[in-house]
Amino acid sequence: MRRPSPLPPPVRGEASVAAPSRAAAPGIPADDLREEGDRTAPVIPLTGSAPRPGADAPSAPPLPESAPDSDAVGWREVWGAARARRKALRAEVRRFTARQRRRRAVWLGAAAAVVVLALGTLGAAYSPLFAVETITVIGAEQLDEAQVATALEGQVGTPIPLVDESAVKAALIAFPLVESYTLEARPPHELVVRLVERTPIGVIETRAGATVVDAAGVALSTATEPPAGLPVLEIRGGVGSDAFLAAGQVMHSLPADIRAQVTRVTASTPDDVTLTLGATGTDVVWGSAERSADKAVVLARIMTARPPASVRQYDVSSPNAVVVR
Repeated sequence: MRRPSPLPPPVRGEASVAAPSRAAAPGIPADDLREEGDRTAPVIPLTGSAPRPGADAPSAPPLPESAPDSDAVGWREVWGAARARRKALRAEVRRFTARQRRRRAVWLGAAAAVVVLALGTLGAAYSPLFAVETITVIGAEQLDEAQVATALEGQVGTPIPLVDESAVKAALIAFPLVESYTLEARPPHELVVRLVERTPIGVIETRAGATVVDAAGVALSTATEPPAGLPVLEIRGGVGSDAFLAAGQVMHSLPADIRAQVTRVTASTPDDVTLTLGATGTDVVWGSAERSADKAVVLARIMTARPPASVRQYDVSSPNAVVVR
């Protein structure tokens, strides 16, 4: 069945008003050009050529029928495409984060190395590899080093970081001459004990006998007879008085050679400390413990200029005006 033309062909012989002189359009036959009075516009056929007047109009090509759905996409293809897309996205993410991942790997590796090193060090330090095998005592002059080391034998075999300081303190308290101490570890197996001994300043008479004391009044030893080489302390009020504290400061300020010559120290108040030198019995009027360092320097100069054998008394209570009698 032929499809009718969209416009009916003009009737042959009808007058038409033509456009003022028109040339034939390319591809259009001259018969289709109308006269000057034809008001109907020429019809350009949809196919390659214009229909002849009176002839049947060519029929339009039939519409293509829809092809059967032979290319339908299944769920497997959808799932595969989604997986491929995810893989492509992961690859792009890896490519753009490669530097960041390398930097993170470096930091993680460094942190892991530090942790492993610290754990290894701690494990070795607290293991028998660093156990105490030797105890060295330094600073013992009046004490026997061997006795002190024997008292600390309980720490032998203990890892150095696990040395019990309270046990060390309890062992050293048994030695009254120990004023203070410090522990020093010398890996892998040595423990060093540095002692500071108390300095005895004299002997004070007590009910128990002749007691050797230091400047703080700590009893270092007691005997029936005063030991040689230490002065006798005659202090009113005993070791707990201010007079004893001043006498202790004075004895600490003396040079070793002068302190060795002192045979007696007397004081009734903190301001009247007096020393007695050697067999000559020469007195040194010291006064208070203030400016003891200056007084010691002045006394040493005066004793050099005028020895105690020729002097009955040195008065250095005022170091700026020394009196020699």
